Amino acid sequence: MASKNQKEFMKDLKLVYQAISKEAAELELDRLEEKWGDKYPIVINSWRNKWENLSYYFKYPEDIRRIIYTTNIIESVHRQFRKLTKTKGAFPNENSLLKLLYMGIQNAQKKWTMPIRNWSLTISQLAIFFEGRLDKALEL
Repeated sequence: MASKNQKEFMKDLKLVYQAISKEAAELELDRLEEKWGDKYPIVINSWRNKWENLSYYFKYPEDIRRIIYTTNIIESVHRQFRKLTKTKGAFPNENSLLKLLYMGIQNAQKKWTMPIRNWSLTISQLAIFFEGRLDKALEL
């Protein structure tokens, strides 16, 4: 369970990756370091050392960035996989595991009813940024 400090740190870290621009994010990272640098120097140094890669996603519009930094969907899938596999001792082969996970996704998919905010706009932006890669899925 996360401590009060960890929760507050994560709240402040969100201000970095949810900033409206790379420049605003850099200011938030400076503030984060001022406030938490002594307590979490490894995390701050990691962000600083990898900033060019981490900040690359600011070239995308906000709706695409939200999908990139939101992990709830991924965590939901992982939780579903863990639930399916934790009671199994072993699998006779890789194919049997893949079949179980496939069926698990099929069942979990029925529960995924929450639409992504601004999805029509987001999918249009994705189609522009990743020209040609969505044509088949969008039946263009």
